Amino acid sequence: MPKLEMLSASATTDEILAVLKRDGALILKDVLTPDEIAQVKKETMPYIEATPEGQDDFTGHHTTRTGALVARSEACREMVANKTITDAAQAFLKPFCERIQLHLTQVIRIKPGQPKQQIHRDRWAWGTYITNVEPQFNTIWAITDFTKENGATQVCPGSLDWPDNYEPSDDEIGYAEMPAGSVLVYSGGVFHGGGANISNGDRIGINITYTLGWLRQEENQYLSCPPEIAKTLSPELQALIGYSMGSYALGYYSPPLAPGEGPEMVPPEYALGNTDLEAARFGTAELLEEVSASVRGEKA
Repeated sequence: MPKLEMLSASATTDEILAVLKRDGALILKDVLTPDEIAQVKKETMPYIEATPEGQDDFTGHHTTRTGALVARSEACREMVANKTITDAAQAFLKPFCERIQLHLTQVIRIKPGQPKQQIHRDRWAWGTYITNVEPQFNTIWAITDFTKENGATQVCPGSLDWPDNYEPSDDEIGYAEMPAGSVLVYSGGVFHGGGANISNGDRIGINITYTLGWLRQEENQYLSCPPEIAKTLSPELQALIGYSMGSYALGYYSPPLAPGEGPEMVPPEYALGNTDLEAARFGTAELLEEVSASVRGEKA
């Protein structure tokens, strides 16, 4: 059975990316303290307990999936903005974009009796149309211990180059067994799936993923975290969930006001009340230069 490499919570971006590019997945151990785990549970369990189980085999008839975590949980906001994770996500994705964005937040609770999930790639959220870039940097945070018996995530290390129709054998599938507070980090291209829970307790993990700023998000952050909530967040988190331009001319909008009552073309920050109207255009000069450099072939 293949094993996932385990790094310390203090691992550098270079160390994380070296393993991620080689194996497609790794584990960061003990990123959350016991007190932080307890706070996450306190803030999310009312929503988890109220979430119905899945309605098909893929989502899981004995699995619950709870979203909108940025809007619902201060502790989850801290996880989304974790510097070790976001620095690695930036380095992993920025070769293919000017800005990265939050793609998904979801508590996945696998209950006893849930069979194994189908092995898949998360990048299939966009079908199989994207073939020449890596669109995702993904994490699953262990809120309970992950064991093979309670549904630890199935992962196929080294599967990044497998064809999409490949069906892995049992001896090619490993398990992300890790103590609570640890984080599974994995690429959108690695084959993986939820494990079977044959234990007597729930396996709870929080799936937080990041993607290229020019792709549609799996979880629509503008509806899950609308402007009236987003305006209370830090500017960094606002930008990460999508209230910023994805590139120089990507993401602006026109406020649907009466003639002459407002600007015609503004970036998303305007919806949060923190944009200078004199600067309301497409993106910034910095974003324009980034696009221009890419066209000139100068982008690293």
